[in-house]
Amino acid sequence: MYKGKSISVVVPAFREQELIAETILGVPDFVDHIIVVDDCSPDETSERAAATAHPKLTLITLKENVGVGGAIIEGHKRALELESEISVVMAGDNQMDPDELPKLLDPIIDEGYEFTKGSRFFSFESMKGMPRHRVFGNIVLTFLNKAASGYWNLVDPQNGYTAISASALAKVPLDKIAKRYEFENDLLIWLNIAGVRARDVNIPARYGMETSTVKLLPFITRTTWLLFTGFWRRIWLKYILWSFSPIALLLIAGLLMMGIGSAFGIWATTQAIKGTSPTAGTTMLSVVPFMIGFMMLIQSFVLDIMETPK
Repeated sequence: MYKGKSISVVVPAFREQELIAETILGVPDFVDHIIVVDDCSPDETSERAAATAHPKLTLITLKENVGVGGAIIEGHKRALELESEISVVMAGDNQMDPDELPKLLDPIIDEGYEFTKGSRFFSFESMKGMPRHRVFGNIVLTFLNKAASGYWNLVDPQNGYTAISASALAKVPLDKIAKRYEFENDLLIWLNIAGVRARDVNIPARYGMETSTVKLLPFITRTTWLLFTGFWRRIWLKYILWSFSPIALLLIAGLLMMGIGSAFGIWATTQAIKGTSPTAGTTMLSVVPFMIGFMMLIQSFVLDIMETPK
């Protein structure tokens, strides 16, 4: 146990025969359960995990590939069955430094947070070793995730080194969360809807022998759609259905006003191309609604930032 709390480490693994044993053996002694979820690997991932004969090991071998998110969900479910109070995710490629684990646990145990995650962007030093294209991609994804999830205080959403309390797991519909690499993004959206307090922890990146199996274009397509639909799901549940907040009114009215202004602007531009100069009134019908809508949109985001669970 750690500070009197029962801890499980969930290890999603797919084609990790080279590093799975090292990952398992590196888990700190204070951890109560090590739950390895082999996501139907075609190699010897399960066999090499079992060969460690670790006394705290629970090995789950899935009969079909469900994706990293699906494997993590299965691990969290088993952690709940084992009555763990905190469930941590550590990838099977040994990329996540086990010595940093207390940093994730302390805010949950000592400060009342229910979800913590690693971040590689607290300093330039922490990003050493991270490929530049990953840095750029994470910056763009961070902004989009902030808007979609409502966790404006979090960065590096793709960082999978996380810890979550059993109480937080009970608040979210685990079976509805995205199952593949966009899992972390969708989880944050559901956690915000549930009002779960979350924070980042400074954990440097650690790259070694691991290889990425992410197919970039499908990932970008799925994640962009997930963030778009997740944003509106959050607005609907949190700010309309459950509370009817001014945030939703400002957002919807702002988008409507901007749409009206843009429509008049396009019409005026079309007329100008045809040789008919728009009147001052037509120009005002374009500019004024757009500017009012833009200000309403900004205000809705300001209020959303203020609603971030802290």
